[in-house]
Amino acid sequence: MTSTDTSQLKNDLTFSATLHDQKLTYVSTWGLFSPRGIDEGTELLAKYLEVAPDAVCLDLGCGYGPLGLTLAKLAPKGQVHLVDKDFVAVEYSAKNAKLNGLANAQCYLSNGFSHVDPSLKFDVIVSNIPAKIGGELLSIFLNDAFARLNPGGKLYVVTISGLKDYMKRNLTEVFGNYDKLKQSRTYTAALAVKK
Repeated sequence: MTSTDTSQLKNDLTFSATLHDQKLTYVSTWGLFSPRGIDEGTELLAKYLEVAPDAVCLDLGCGYGPLGLTLAKLAPKGQVHLVDKDFVAVEYSAKNAKLNGLANAQCYLSNGFSHVDPSLKFDVIVSNIPAKIGGELLSIFLNDAFARLNPGGKLYVVTISGLKDYMKRNLTEVFGNYDKLKQSRTYTAALAVKK
């Protein structure tokens, strides 16, 4: 077995990207989802985000923060919570919030809503839902999101297109509505509103 020098691979990856006309710089690392650049699903969903300047938002499963930090830029008078069950993701989303001067972004560990202050209500919740989420966890996420949204609050999700019918069924069941925002060959962005 030959040994390979991996010291270069341990350095942070740095890149800039523009989502919803908001240019941000990111640091990332191997082991996080899409570490070298924004993934296609996140790019697709970001185009459709509508958020008031004073909105209270949540990025559920934030990774290193592209959706949540974009929301923080779009809602400068608001408050954005970025949560993930992966401590490395939370560490990097916090680094990226600081790097981009986004003081209205708070990043912390939470498995779904488990560590989100129960008194908080949100105007916007976003999530790039993993393909292998499983029915039980998806049910928990969607029902918790519905309970934690303000009336008129919006849940924006993106999934692989193979799950679009499954998501439509589940969002309609929980929210009573479903709006397919855009479908690419690979991903589908959707919206449900708490009426």
